[in-house]
Amino acid sequence: MMIENNLADVLRRINDAAKAVGRNQKEVTLIAVSKTFGIDRVIEAYDAGLRDFGENRIQEAKEKVKHTKEGMRWHFIGRLQSNKAKTAARCFDMVHSLDSVRLARILDKHCNDTGKALDVMLQVNIAGEGQKSGVTPADACDAAKEILLLNNLKLRGLMTIPPYSVDKEDSRQYYKAMRELKGDINDRLGEEALKGLSMGMSGDYEVAIQEGATYIRIGTAIFGERK
Repeated sequence: MMIENNLADVLRRINDAAKAVGRNQKEVTLIAVSKTFGIDRVIEAYDAGLRDFGENRIQEAKEKVKHTKEGMRWHFIGRLQSNKAKTAARCFDMVHSLDSVRLARILDKHCNDTGKALDVMLQVNIAGEGQKSGVTPADACDAAKEILLLNNLKLRGLMTIPPYSVDKEDSRQYYKAMRELKGDINDRLGEEALKGLSMGMSGDYEVAIQEGATYIRIGTAIFGERK
């Protein structure tokens, strides 16, 4: 019941945030970040109505994917090492943390070998933090242009993780910058070349929605605190 109650609260807040800026909550895909939680909690969340699940460790995700139920979609949201790209291409429906053209080409090759098309998001290091991966905003358009030419990857948009802050409003400037960057790239590459924005977590997803997020990645607000 905890997950069901938490989910109801999150959905209410998603709807309120979307309505506040004239958006429809159906434009926002809620990804339940199930990392560190067992498959029993994932199934509980599935039974509560969730269908999209996010993982950031390949080995942990491999075990959970074995229990995939009808309609489940698996999203990889952690830093992806090139030597794990083959497994990621096989296990996941979408990779949000594509942080270089080099990694895109590796993923594309593995998808070609298995005959699979893979949705991806280009990760942007919007605040220029040294400890985070992702292309720079200045390089994002050129990277997107090259990834769009690959046969087996479907570039759906941009992803970011802003600097941590206890005040959710501190994230707004970065989410606004991402929305504007997506617009700039679409102006250069063609209308709606990129449609999605993957941004917003448990502490700031309402702000992200107000700034245009189409994917939000929610863990503790649904599953509770991690041990």
